[in-house]
Amino acid sequence: MRKTDLPPHTPAAARADHRAMLRFMALNAAMGGGIGLLVVLALLWLDTGGIATRVSHASNPLLPLVLITFPLCLTFGAAAIGSAIMMMPYKRKFSDPPEDE
Repeated sequence: MRKTDLPPHTPAAARADHRAMLRFMALNAAMGGGIGLLVVLALLWLDTGGIATRVSHASNPLLPLVLITFPLCLTFGAAAIGSAIMMMPYKRKFSDPPEDE
């Protein structure tokens, strides 16, 4: 069976497929953001480079925390989304079946 012989993808099936893909990517983004948050907590707990000390002595400690946390969560979330896109099962779903020997 060739790719051209595949049954047509109905609009309802396409919507369900797209929702599943978006759910997959959102889950990976949330996991990546959570890992970024854990990295920030580890940096603060271990006081790497005196970060926790400097944050605690700041006049407004919320601002440095946001400036550390937000970019790290975005970076880890983007890396997780990138790897999720590369691992997405879309190709396997519509690829040619293995030929019999």
